[in-house]
Amino acid sequence: MDVFYNPKGIGDVLMIPLEEGDRYDIMHETVGDITRVVTKKGQVLGYNIFNASAHFKLEQTGQITLTNSLLQQIKQLFQQNGLKDSLDFDLSPKFVVGFVKDKTPHENADKLSVCQVDTGDEMLQIVCGAPNVAAGQKVVVAKVGAVMPGGMKIKAAQLRGVPSSGMICSQKELGMPNAPQEKGIYVLDDHYQVGQVFSF
Repeated sequence: MDVFYNPKGIGDVLMIPLEEGDRYDIMHETVGDITRVVTKKGQVLGYNIFNASAHFKLEQTGQITLTNSLLQQIKQLFQQNGLKDSLDFDLSPKFVVGFVKDKTPHENADKLSVCQVDTGDEMLQIVCGAPNVAAGQKVVVAKVGAVMPGGMKIKAAQLRGVPSSGMICSQKELGMPNAPQEKGIYVLDDHYQVGQVFSF
């Protein structure tokens, strides 16, 4: 899970996005330096924590992986402000090395493939449109809940009627420098281990 801190561009605010919402259905509730972003029905979409540098020691800026240490500090701040929101976030790695065990054609789309991908702790079915995906490859998998560098959040979905849980990534989608322009996933070499966290 990622949080965002951009003091030069936005100000001294730690942003914790949880869900996307319709901007016409959004309300804000503020307690101290904490603003809850909620829908009119009360669903929490995220939090903005103002004067973040006074509450946390943030050494990074931009997109920051939420660590257990930072989460505990956030929980403590919520407790001090009397907010009892459950902050039991999934902190498991969202970008990992996967192994494509099987690839079959999509039954309803010529340019899509249905892949069975081993991520070390689970087997994921991922629908992929890359022309170069093949069984036997080690690839970068963005699991459900991952936030791509461009801001898109990966969700479980049905693609042309077939369930898909995650995304097999290209270098361009990962925001890697000098990424090839041609369409295709990033195929890793053999020194990567299935299940290891992928850093980029």
